[in-house]
Amino acid sequence: MISEKQLAEEVQIIIQNAIREDVGEGDHSSIACIPENVMGKAKLLVKDVGIIAGINFAEQVFNYVDPSLKMDKLMQDGDSMSYGDIAFYISGSSRSILKSERLALNAMQRMSAIATKTHQFYSLLKDYKTKILDTRKTTPGFRAPEKQAVKIGGGENHRFALYDMIMLKDNHIDFAGGISEAIQKTLNYLKSKDLDLKIVVEARSLSEVEEILKNEGVYRILLDNFNFEETKKAVDLIDGKCLTESSGGITLETAQHYAECGVDYISSGALTHSVHNLDLSLKAI
Repeated sequence: MISEKQLAEEVQIIIQNAIREDVGEGDHSSIACIPENVMGKAKLLVKDVGIIAGINFAEQVFNYVDPSLKMDKLMQDGDSMSYGDIAFYISGSSRSILKSERLALNAMQRMSAIATKTHQFYSLLKDYKTKILDTRKTTPGFRAPEKQAVKIGGGENHRFALYDMIMLKDNHIDFAGGISEAIQKTLNYLKSKDLDLKIVVEARSLSEVEEILKNEGVYRILLDNFNFEETKKAVDLIDGKCLTESSGGITLETAQHYAECGVDYISSGALTHSVHNLDLSLKAI
């Protein structure tokens, strides 16, 4: 997994690029009608129900645009929110508040939606050993905040990108000539490059699970699109030799059934690719 320092650097790059994209040569709407020295105050108004996320991200946005802006937080990332709640107040240059507004809101609305969906899975699984994982099915250029939102909602992060974990999926296996071939080539590669990366291998059937188990060095087996009966058999077959992960169309309605099979993880791309932004707004006061 990437370090906290790397994650912070990713977030800073995202903010810099988003402001460049949105502001460009200047916020002409604000410059045209608001004098430079005018001070103002606004509140972040919640108009939805769920888990709030992105308050810290918004603070970083405001600080990047204008370090003199002052945020007064009434809520923290991970708090439950209801319609009418006020998450924070922001005060200072009116121009700076308006320049920051859209990025802060866009990020918080999406992050809150992800945290809310993740928390729904977390609540279902909290009495089992099974943890909910995200995937790389994230919005291009916005992965770091989305993965932060998963953790805020009670989930755990899968690999961040292609460079921090080895994941041998069906296409890797087919192109490499088979499961054992893919694993052995990977182990040889890691040794030759002096890399210490965990290896996850996807299995599409119980016979593939059996073949994976013939190889050393596998950290986790991903059980792809297994039904409940197949998942239970696979978990029994693996018998703690490595960790297990269920994936493939798992929903809030089926998550507990997979947890009952004894898997260590459930991964869901829907945490990040199939959420609807929650309703938040920044209102001048």
